[in-house]
Amino acid sequence: MAKAMSSKQDIFMCSICLDLLKDPVTLHCGHNYCSGCINGCWDQEDQKGVYSCPQCRHTFTSRPVLKRNYMVAELVEEMRKTRPTIEPAPADHGDVECDVCASGTKLKAVKSCLDCLLSYCETHFKAHNDLNPGRSHSLIDATGQLQERICSIHKKALDIFCRTDQSCICYFCLMEEHKGHDTVSAATEWSKKKEELGEIQMRCQQTIQKREKEVQELRRAVETLKSSAQSAVEHSDKMFDDVIRSVERRRSEVTELIRAQEKAEVSRAEGLLKDLEEEISELKKRVAEMEQLSHTQDPIHFLKNAGSTCDIPDSTIPTNMTLSHPYLSFEPVKTSVSEMKEKLESILEQETVNISTTVSGVQAVMTEPVTREDFLQYYCQFTLDPNTAHRKLHLSEGNRRVEMRVAPQSYPDHPERFSDRSQVLCREGVSGRCYWEVEWGGAGTAIAVSYKTISRKGNQDQSWFGKNSQSWKLSVYPREAVFYHNNVESYLPLVASPRVGVYVDHRAGTLAFYNISDTMTLLHKVQTTFSHTLYPGFGFLVGSTAKLL
Repeated sequence: MAKAMSSKQDIFMCSICLDLLKDPVTLHCGHNYCSGCINGCWDQEDQKGVYSCPQCRHTFTSRPVLKRNYMVAELVEEMRKTRPTIEPAPADHGDVECDVCASGTKLKAVKSCLDCLLSYCETHFKAHNDLNPGRSHSLIDATGQLQERICSIHKKALDIFCRTDQSCICYFCLMEEHKGHDTVSAATEWSKKKEELGEIQMRCQQTIQKREKEVQELRRAVETLKSSAQSAVEHSDKMFDDVIRSVERRRSEVTELIRAQEKAEVSRAEGLLKDLEEEISELKKRVAEMEQLSHTQDPIHFLKNAGSTCDIPDSTIPTNMTLSHPYLSFEPVKTSVSEMKEKLESILEQETVNISTTVSGVQAVMTEPVTREDFLQYYCQFTLDPNTAHRKLHLSEGNRRVEMRVAPQSYPDHPERFSDRSQVLCREGVSGRCYWEVEWGGAGTAIAVSYKTISRKGNQDQSWFGKNSQSWKLSVYPREAVFYHNNVESYLPLVASPRVGVYVDHRAGTLAFYNISDTMTLLHKVQTTFSHTLYPGFGFLVGSTAKLL
């Protein structure tokens, strides 16, 4: 008897808790449940006012009064006595526990049911399948996040996705607050989002690869910058040491020069001083002799000695000596040295400013502008050069507007004038970062940048913007736009706005054209190396115009 009951034990198990019935009760449809289990289910259905059997879904308009099934209770009790004891292997830390195992030590769950919203160990999972024959429940590997799959309002599975509110909902939510919304099954949205996630993941991987490459390049740039800075410091120290040594040498030379001149002039003055003193002594001697002779009363003695005494020898000392103050001072030398000091300081100050500007221009990271406000920080003002304008180009508004007319202008001959191509260059060149905007109109206008060395004569490609290696141009027409360089053309999207922005970063080798309207749209970008200063230029069809804004 016990063996027969053991083989049929599944019919005495509660389909709610998946364990042997405890205090069994029987519904009018004939299904048995634990009294506590069925009452728990119906407590959750009180708000709906409709009660149903969890197995056959038979509904009751009023909550049935439950009565104990004594016969089933006795059979279950007999089976419980003969049922083999299972020694559960407790779940480890971090494992999902079986929701059906009795309180205390629980087994590790192997599967979770999205319909029952419970996780099962191997034993209870088998019982779950035996109690739900032919019913397709959604099963996944055991997870501890089942509560996230239950509607917090209706306590039902979240198996619908509302695209309107971008949230997961249950069937009752769909019938109530999400009624009329754009909804799909959670599985459908999951499939779509998974595909989108894959695309985003791929883009992220591409971005990661790009950023990793940039990281490597930036690290190399930093190392190059450090090495270059160290080399510049060493070179600077050497140059300043050379300058200091040169100044020290010049100081010694000037000191020696002053001392040599001092010595020579002092020696010459001392020699002259000696001669003067000797002459004075001789003259004083003669004066004394004359004084003595003047007092003699002997005429014969006087006459015999008067000739030799009164005979004064010629002086060998120059009579045109100038002993005025300016020639006895080195003040002019001091003035010259002071002037040299001022000139050196002026040169050092100016060159230090130049060096500082050059140092500031060294950058490891060159960030390009993004918004129009960013570009306008590099705004440059240009004026058209009349000496380069073709004779059919009429300049106006302070040489900032140009129009091609049939009648030629009375421009004088000039070697820089375009003789055959209806083109014009600006006076100012670009050697750093620069941005400007052009308003164009008419049948067709070419917006260009060119080296100043471009040919001005003849009708060949060497004098035509974009047809040679000397120039780059964007030709804009009412129905198309074309970029030209070195006689290679690239067709671009239509320029919808009559305003075009041009950005040049000469050092970085960047040239970019933008369509300017409510937004700023890139039309074409060139990355190259510029070997000379660039000059903005324009080319025209008859009746076309361009204006520098």
